[in-house]
Amino acid sequence: MSPETDSTRIEPVVIIGAGPIGLAAAAHLAQRGEPFVVLEAEDDAAASVRVWSHIRLFTPWRYNIDEAAATLLEETGWVLPIPADACPTGAELVDGYLDPLARHPRIAPFLHLQHRVRAIARDERGKLEDDRDDELFMVVADTPSGERIFQASAVIDASGTWNQPNPMGGNGLPVEGEAHHAAHIRHGVPDIAGAERDRYLGKRTLVIGSGHSALNSLEALASLREDDPDTRVLWALRRDGWDEATCEDEVLTERTLLRREVWTLIASDEIETHTGVRIAGVEACDEGLVARTRTGQLPPVDEFIVATGFRPDWSLTRELRLDLHPVFECPYALAEIIDPAVAACGTVVPHGVTRLAHPETDFYIVGMKSYGRAPTFLLLTGYEQVRSVVCAICGDEAALEVRLELPKRGLCSACTAYLDEQAALQSGGCACDPDDASSDDAMCCDDSLVSAAI
Repeated sequence: MSPETDSTRIEPVVIIGAGPIGLAAAAHLAQRGEPFVVLEAEDDAAASVRVWSHIRLFTPWRYNIDEAAATLLEETGWVLPIPADACPTGAELVDGYLDPLARHPRIAPFLHLQHRVRAIARDERGKLEDDRDDELFMVVADTPSGERIFQASAVIDASGTWNQPNPMGGNGLPVEGEAHHAAHIRHGVPDIAGAERDRYLGKRTLVIGSGHSALNSLEALASLREDDPDTRVLWALRRDGWDEATCEDEVLTERTLLRREVWTLIASDEIETHTGVRIAGVEACDEGLVARTRTGQLPPVDEFIVATGFRPDWSLTRELRLDLHPVFECPYALAEIIDPAVAACGTVVPHGVTRLAHPETDFYIVGMKSYGRAPTFLLLTGYEQVRSVVCAICGDEAALEVRLELPKRGLCSACTAYLDEQAALQSGGCACDPDDASSDDAMCCDDSLVSAAI
């Protein structure tokens, strides 16, 4: 592996997930000459980013690149895409950074695609047994050639949350009829202006959710009305109301402009808004599909876009001893600094192993999955996580250091809007989109990410 330091490790570190954070972890291990394997469930690295490739990130290039990864890439003649202060799309992030990193000769041989991890346990110790720390991990993966078991000295779970979208139900459960009508329900942020345009052109679409993922879809749907006036856009929010953004920012950022565009569309009746909605079911009628609430039903539509956030999948860690917060489903010590009621993506304190450690020694959850159900994740914060975690695995005291310093105003307009909002509320002034910081949209700045404008 062309090690820069001698390694006495026999079994590799297993990294689950080949998204931005998983690949960054691989880069840090490669730099140290530590053996590792990356197990990716999909056909390509950065599979989740490819799904939202049409979305432009709110953070510029220089904030989306891991330092160790950049060092490795520079060995191959790679240079940071320019301009460095430009915000790339998901596709540009893949083409300009993630694909070259996954193909790097010190990573590619150890990247296993179509390897979906199904379970993790200790080799000869059950969950109820003590003296577990000296036992290797057994990582069970489903592969194209059948089940395969990897022995691991440590495990870094960077599998993200993208493939676990929240359902329509406000109680966290699918509503009646949601599964039956799944063909007309799309989660996340569909490519309305591109590959999925025909699905929504001239149709009636109900968008469910109050975060920026929902706003992106609303704006894209409204733009289809220029080509087909029969396109109808409806928006359902669980909140009891919405406020027009009237605060003037010193700099009009992309995120601010998105909110203002949606408010303008609402004011001009381009978007039909329904507030205080708790959907109880989806059912067919003569005019199409209707979302049923406990007090009635919404107008009939053809399609639903559900942008209610994401959640982690903990099924593969059932046999491990984890310390998870009961609300956010994140490492318990992390909860107090990522609570969306008190933090935005760029205002979360940089952190490492101290907040990520579990009772299960040498097992770490990083990236979007480490934030559980909280929507405040930032790529750069994830890169600091894996730097610290790899140091800890390698016995380096630098694991206890925090080397990331975030700008006081944050890295994207979400942070700026959040801080402006708090200042306005404290001074008794107006507040831009007062519920935005506690949005149920899991894509504040990243997935697996995402640092995206969604």
